[in-house]
Amino acid sequence: MTRVAVRFAAVPFVMCALTMRDAPATGNSSEPSGEVVRTWNALALDTIRATNGIDAQAARLYAMLNVAIYDAVNGTVSHGSPERDSALVPADGAPRNGHRVAAAAAAAHAVLVGLYPARASIYDAELAADLAALGSGRSVSSGGAWGQRVGAAVLAARASDGSSPGETQEAGAGPGVFRAAWSGVQFRNLLPFAIVDPDVYVSGGPPGLTTLDYAAAFAEVKLLGNAAIPDADKLATFQYWSLGANTDQPPGAWIQVAATVSSSRNLSLPETARLFALLGMAMCDTVAPTYTTKFVFRHWRPATAIREADTDDNPGTIADATWAPRAGGIGGTPEHWSGHSSFSGAASRVLSGFFCDDAISFSLVTDSAPGGQSRTYASFSAAEAEAGRSRVVGGIHFEFSNQAGLAAGHGVAAEVLSNKLLRKHGPTHFGSCPL
Repeated sequence: MTRVAVRFAAVPFVMCALTMRDAPATGNSSEPSGEVVRTWNALALDTIRATNGIDAQAARLYAMLNVAIYDAVNGTVSHGSPERDSALVPADGAPRNGHRVAAAAAAAHAVLVGLYPARASIYDAELAADLAALGSGRSVSSGGAWGQRVGAAVLAARASDGSSPGETQEAGAGPGVFRAAWSGVQFRNLLPFAIVDPDVYVSGGPPGLTTLDYAAAFAEVKLLGNAAIPDADKLATFQYWSLGANTDQPPGAWIQVAATVSSSRNLSLPETARLFALLGMAMCDTVAPTYTTKFVFRHWRPATAIREADTDDNPGTIADATWAPRAGGIGGTPEHWSGHSSFSGAASRVLSGFFCDDAISFSLVTDSAPGGQSRTYASFSAAEAEAGRSRVVGGIHFEFSNQAGLAAGHGVAAEVLSNKLLRKHGPTHFGSCPL
C-alpha cells in the first residue's frame, strides 16, 4: 500500500453547511427541537465512560449512533423522499407520517443495544420514556418502527468494518522507535463513513532524527513538557484535555461542544441530527489515517527520545536520562501523530463549516478538567489549538505531530462537508466558510 503525505488540494475550501432553507426552529415552531439527539448522545458518552472505551471505539460509536439518528430523521422528512442525501441507510420505505422524535430515539436505541447489550436496561428505559412523552398513535409507532429498522441497518453495515478482531503491534527497539507493544492497531483498517480514501491523509512521516527540525521540536518539548519545571497553567491545560481512561475520550469532548452550541442556537431536529452526523463521521474518519500513521512510523515518544538522545546522531539534541514528562506517563501508542489533534482538527472545522462561523463562543467542562472547572473559548479554532498544544506541554508529543494531526483533521472535515448530506437538488450551500 502506497503512503503519501497529507494533501488537500482537491478541496480548496469548505462551503457553508447551514442554508437559509435550514433555518433554526424558533420557540413557536411546530418542528421538534434537537433535544432527543443530545439525550442519546449523552447516553453514548456515558457508555464509553462506563466501558472504558478507547478513542477509536468512542469515535466509531458516536458516528454509528449519529448516522442512524440522521438517516432515521431524514427518512421522515418529505415522507421518504427527503431533500438531502442519506448518510448510510436510504430513505426508501420510510413511513409517510412517521414521528421524527420516535424515529430518532428508536434508531439510537437500536445502535446502543446492538453494540452494548449488557447496558440494554438503561437504553430501554430511555426509549420508553421518549415514546411515552409522545403519546400513542400511528405516527409514533410507525416512526419508532422505521428508526429501529435504520439502526439495525447501520449495525449490519458496520459489522465487518475493520474494528475487530483485535490486533497488537509488538514492541520495537532502537533509535526513533516506540518501545512498547500497543493494542487496537486493527483500527488502521477501519472503513470510512464519508471520505473516499483514508490513505490520502496518512502522514509522510516525522522529521528525520538527524534534522534541524527534529532538534528544534526536541528542544521545545524538553523545556515545556518537563515535569521537573513546575508550571501550574501548563499542567492544568494538559489535564483538561487529557481525557484518558474512563472518560468520554477526545471525540466525546467535541460531542459536548456540539450539544452546547446546537442547544443555544435552538436548531431544529433535522439540523441537529445533520450536525452530529457530520461531526461523528468526520471524527471517525480520522481514525484509520491516525492509526495507520502510528503503525507505519512507530515513532518514539519525547521521554524515550530525550533519555536516549545520545543514540540519535543529532548534535543538536542532548540526552537527559532523568527527564520525565509533565503528563506523568510516556504515552501508550506511538508518537506520530497526535490523535487528540486529528480529532480536534476535524471537529473544529466541521463545526465552523456547519455554522459558517468559527468565532462562536462556548464553555466546556471536559471529563478530565481539574476540579471540574469549565473553560470558555472564543472560537472553535481556539479550543482546537489548545487541545493540540496540550500534548506538547504535557511532554508526550512533539509539535510536528500536533501540526500533522491538525492538518489531517482539517482535510477530512473539508472532504466530509463538501460531499456528504447535501441537498439533492438546487444550491446546497451559500457563502464560503473558514478553512
